[in-house]
Amino acid sequence: MKNSGEIMAKQLKLLGFVGSLRKGSYNRALMHAAQELLPESVELEVFEIAEIPPFNQDFELQPPQVVREFKAKIRNADVLLIASPEYNYSVPGVLKNAIDWASRPFAENPFDDKPVAIISASVGMLGGARMQYHLRQTFVYLNMHPLNRPEFMLSKAKDHFDNQGKLVDEEARQRLKQLLEALVQWTWKLKGKIP
Repeated sequence: MKNSGEIMAKQLKLLGFVGSLRKGSYNRALMHAAQELLPESVELEVFEIAEIPPFNQDFELQPPQVVREFKAKIRNADVLLIASPEYNYSVPGVLKNAIDWASRPFAENPFDDKPVAIISASVGMLGGARMQYHLRQTFVYLNMHPLNRPEFMLSKAKDHFDNQGKLVDEEARQRLKQLLEALVQWTWKLKGKIP
């Protein structure tokens, strides 16, 4: 039987996507920081949701090519990472739209049984907390397995990034690294590989 060290050396496929289309988004910058801080056993691919059109149930059985690609990426990933701002106390429309497309038809829901973690940054005081908790409600219906702890919510985001969008706050970098390490452990635990 393989020990935990051997199992952890295996590569995990992590798919990330960002709930903001803004080029200079702090949450996009968070995803870049996550790419820098990944454990060695993880490969992160980021999928851009900008080209996903508004959801129309008339076409759920014949979705656009970009939706088919998105669903395939989700299905082939071991684990998901979502970075998103909070809009109007909740989940941004572009993120919810992408999730709605990918989850339909429900019998072909690629989110089913997937581990997932959420990270968020906001210029406000709560760091995207309300968005995260609303998104977790969606995860319940999709039968996903969100990482509960540690949480990562970065308030007053502009104070933590340099002019090039790099996360320079060392304490925030350490917290993000801890979340990624916990996400790897959580994923292997769900796969039944770590006692």
